[in-house]
Amino acid sequence: MAKKYAKRFYHSLWQPPAEKPPGFLAICKRLTRTQWITFLAAFLGWTIDAFDYFCVSLSVPEIAKDFGVMPSEVTSAITTTLMLRPVGALLFGLLADKYGRRWPLMVDIVLFSVINMASGFAPNLQVFIGLRALFGIAMGGEWGLGASLALETLPIEARGLFSGIYQEGYATGYLLAALVNYAVSSTGSSWRILFWTGSVFALLAVFIRFFVPESQSFEQTKEVRKLNSTSYVKELMYMLKNHYRRTIYMIVLMAFFNFYSHGTQDLYPTFLKVQLGYTPAEQTATTVIHNIGALLGGTIVGLYSNYTGRRVSIVLSAIMVGAFIPLWIYAPNLHSLRFGAFTLQFFIQGAWGIVPAHLNELAPANFRGLMPGLAYQLGNLISAASSQIQATLGERYPLKNSDGSLQLRDGKPIPDYGLTQAIFMGCVVTCLIITTLLGKEERNKDFMQNLYEDKNGQIIGLDDLNAQKKEEGQQDESFAPAISSEDVNIQNTTEKK
Repeated sequence: MAKKYAKRFYHSLWQPPAEKPPGFLAICKRLTRTQWITFLAAFLGWTIDAFDYFCVSLSVPEIAKDFGVMPSEVTSAITTTLMLRPVGALLFGLLADKYGRRWPLMVDIVLFSVINMASGFAPNLQVFIGLRALFGIAMGGEWGLGASLALETLPIEARGLFSGIYQEGYATGYLLAALVNYAVSSTGSSWRILFWTGSVFALLAVFIRFFVPESQSFEQTKEVRKLNSTSYVKELMYMLKNHYRRTIYMIVLMAFFNFYSHGTQDLYPTFLKVQLGYTPAEQTATTVIHNIGALLGGTIVGLYSNYTGRRVSIVLSAIMVGAFIPLWIYAPNLHSLRFGAFTLQFFIQGAWGIVPAHLNELAPANFRGLMPGLAYQLGNLISAASSQIQATLGERYPLKNSDGSLQLRDGKPIPDYGLTQAIFMGCVVTCLIITTLLGKEERNKDFMQNLYEDKNGQIIGLDDLNAQKKEEGQQDESFAPAISSEDVNIQNTTEKK
């Protein structure tokens, strides 16, 4: 019996690749102009979202000094932002599944950019935290809608690669924020400039989104809804009834994923500055290096997850993260610490690069606008106190000399942020591996053949829709879906001719 279940588990986890994966350039050449514009708009939105979020993480000591508080009090703004993001994911996700992805995304990016700019004018910590709470609501809507729009538009063979690239909009935003923060710090300028800069970047994304069409998958889902005449509220209730276990699993998985990323990123700049005493230049260089690792990891692991499997790729990446925690914190010199940070973030974001594709494939057919983003942000809510827990413990148990006396800098104890981050991440990696192994995956699901799920859990795809329309005399002979991989290849061949 045990052997039978072990064999079943093995085959659910590992399915040998059907064919050799196409290379990066081969996949890119297959995309149409519309697909490129759509993906670029989604990627830029997530990049700017991340830039605005990391404005706080990168300037915690400066904000604390300006407002006359401890760094751990400032990190409560990060916690507040994370806690309110599920509200935005719920509101914008419901709108996206009922009215489409395009316009909710337009409204969302304008909102979070304006609020981030206002954060730079906050006169005290209380107002600052209030603005970051509003920012959290607006920020919560961006990731899920952008991911569903981009991945519904791209061909299946490009999903893993562009899932990784899309997710690394987060690392790109972090990298841009680090560079702008360095320019601000090195010139002795106010931390507030960092917040104002993000709003300027947002103008480009807003402009590009005017040229983005609605998702064809969503348009066909609307057609199915018309034919089935089921209210949106009833659809939602049927989804929760049929998929409550999967919904809970997605939330738990994303809780550990968010502990996984926030546990290595939010407090790390403060650790470099306060505990290790890095200069702004050294801190910025380290941040740039580990974000380059993140960009490469998300892209490469995301690409090969299309063929090796989502869960296998996540587990292998998590194992490598665990192996590099000591070098990430306790490296003997600057260069080895940067190597440790580069490698750790390569595998942190390698696993994260799979998440957009994995969640969209797990999501119920008619709720891809809502469920991936909501699961992601509810996971954020659960992990919201990551940086505050690490900061508080580090300050409570500061560094000590061999004789037991406290290590001081500028007359103050030096917090031991490194130890708390290392222990924290060891626990998170273990939990993420176990949770991933217990789950399922639906790698390379065809979204056009998974448009809608009725109250009995029956899937309706494009072929079913066309057959139903033909029976009712509504078949539009001019209709040609543009999402499946075969159609994309045909369209590209025509364009080249």
